[in-house]
Amino acid sequence: MPRTSLMPVFDGHNDVLLRLVRGKAEPERAFLEGDNIGHLDWPRMKEGGFVGGFFAVYVPSDATGGVDVDALMARPQYDVPLPPQLELGPSQRVTVQMASLLIRIERASNGEVKICRSAADIRHCIDNGILAAILHIEGAEGIDPDLAMLDVLYESGLRSIGPVWSRSNIFGHGVPFRYPSSPDTGPGLTDRGIELVKACNRLKIMLDLSHLNEKGFWDVVRLSDAPLVATHSNAHAVCPHSRNLTDKQLAAIRESRGMVGVNFATSFIRPDGMRNDDTPLEEMIRHMDHLIEHVGVDGVGLGSDFDGATIPAEIGDVRGLPRLVDAMRRHGYDEATVRKICYENWVDVLERTWGH
Repeated sequence: MPRTSLMPVFDGHNDVLLRLVRGKAEPERAFLEGDNIGHLDWPRMKEGGFVGGFFAVYVPSDATGGVDVDALMARPQYDVPLPPQLELGPSQRVTVQMASLLIRIERASNGEVKICRSAADIRHCIDNGILAAILHIEGAEGIDPDLAMLDVLYESGLRSIGPVWSRSNIFGHGVPFRYPSSPDTGPGLTDRGIELVKACNRLKIMLDLSHLNEKGFWDVVRLSDAPLVATHSNAHAVCPHSRNLTDKQLAAIRESRGMVGVNFATSFIRPDGMRNDDTPLEEMIRHMDHLIEHVGVDGVGLGSDFDGATIPAEIGDVRGLPRLVDAMRRHGYDEATVRKICYENWVDVLERTWGH
């Protein structure tokens, strides 16, 4: 086990880059020295045993349409309106800005943060107390139709991409924030989306299926030769939200030797689909049990959505991860299972995906 008294946690998804670019000046310093805002910064990560994860580049929409999303998602049923498709130019500027921020954090960290391009990089970081960061894109709005930007980002360290966030783009269609609902909410990948999947397979960039709708999911199953991975999704059988995965989808992930990271967002955890931080950790464990049953103990991890979601108050921020680990142990998971879920499975599936 890595040299730490805490159970190491490697995480499938966070939005700290978005929080930092929206925040104060000197975001690198805020992250590295700690600003105690939101869920994540490096000092708090060390307190919670957070050893690495996927750092999302996400282009937000300016238009909100005046919708009070919190009030809407407190209802027994809801369907949150999605923003329109984004333009390429502004999306590329934000994508470069956020990718550059992660690179600058690495550069300013004096060796404490590393953008990882291989499973060997991740193992080295975990063993030596270095934060292992994967450059990830959530929604490919910054990728041009000819995929030239994909090559540029790959050389900058990009190793994981979700073709869509929930809004549509030129590559496909995501699931809305709708409860109750199946993930079968619209058409699948476009022709450009098919080409993006093929290009990611060639480059060995991991494809994240978390926000893709069901038809798009099955398009990737048909096209991809890599393990199927959903970095931050839960079990639809436990919470019938459009963002969660059906048992049929979980069976396909298991067949591919893929992976699901359990999302901490309460609206995807709770059987009632509500955004409410008064959510017991036992509700998260129900999802883990279901995923272990349907994907296998080697295919389940954590995908917190830190800095991007309402999470259980019992966790609070990254410093609360040991409380989740304790809940897993109380539930009866042995130490080997806890280690797999907390970090080993992520490293293994990335090695199978990246080839090294």
